[in-house]
Amino acid sequence: MVTLKEIAKRCGVSAATVSNILNGRAKAGEETRQRVLEVIKETGYQPNYIARGLRNKKTNMIGIIAEDIVQFSTPEMIESIMAYCEEKGYKVILQNMRFYMRWRSEWQRKENEYNTVLKDALQEMLSIKVDGIIYLAGHARVVDCFPEDMGIPGVVAYAYAADRRYSSIVIDDVKGAYDMTKYLISMGHRKIGVIGGRQDNIHTQKRLSGFQQALFEEQVLYNPEWIHYGNWDKESGYEETKHLMKKGVTAIFAFSDKMAGGVYEYLYECGLKAGEDISVAGYDKEDISQYFQPALSTVELPLCEIGYQAARQIIDLVEKEDGKEGTVMELSCSLIIRNSVKKI
Repeated sequence: MVTLKEIAKRCGVSAATVSNILNGRAKAGEETRQRVLEVIKETGYQPNYIARGLRNKKTNMIGIIAEDIVQFSTPEMIESIMAYCEEKGYKVILQNMRFYMRWRSEWQRKENEYNTVLKDALQEMLSIKVDGIIYLAGHARVVDCFPEDMGIPGVVAYAYAADRRYSSIVIDDVKGAYDMTKYLISMGHRKIGVIGGRQDNIHTQKRLSGFQQALFEEQVLYNPEWIHYGNWDKESGYEETKHLMKKGVTAIFAFSDKMAGGVYEYLYECGLKAGEDISVAGYDKEDISQYFQPALSTVELPLCEIGYQAARQIIDLVEKEDGKEGTVMELSCSLIIRNSVKKI
């Protein structure tokens, strides 16, 4: 591999000048700068960030440790993190732990396996000498993902850091569900069934809290018989719709678009239609929700903003090195109103 010194020799300048040009600090003339950049392009020179980091104690590299990039929420956050880091002159190293692909939803009960894979990912990031690490969760919960002696800044995205020294960027699930429930009530619905995710899940608990707050404010009676729990997937949405349809609800608020897909499927099999015979609302704004017939009213997650804020915070911590205690930043969701809710 060609070295920085060889680039300098070919161009008839010092290695320091080449380094300054690469880092945007060049005081050389435009002709020299262009000659250096041309030789770099011709030779395919790539800076050795690790060696530079050992010299400068800073590599300008940020690590992302993702629980699994197959999660619908993850790619958009990664893209936003990478865009911000690129803008600020940082490279990104991505570790995909593949929890969902390895063990499906069962990985949450495999503590030893989780810790082994996480430990390996952390060790690799630290050996590369990244300046900071963003832990990217697949769903909201309290995660103990960073060791006490990590020695570099860390930020948790889409979940809550167990260690309060680290900041967390999460969605405001309470307000998201509150807003959708208010909308359903404004459309005349007072018998609203709910299909939540797993009962012990933070997303479920917070969304149910927002639902209850909206009912209370609008003086709508809360009926626990209309609250059912699924498993975030289409199959559980289908099964729980069977029970809710027997209870006379006029609207079903599914806490995920996948479960809302199960609602649509059951209605179709019964010769019924969402938005006409019964209203349906979802949560997450997955891409498929716009192709339902009719298109699904849902709640959009601020995934780009989560990635942006996580990247902004980690780079601020790297550059300021102030060691302040972490914070929890809750980001607002947005209502996406389509045609699946009928006014009654």
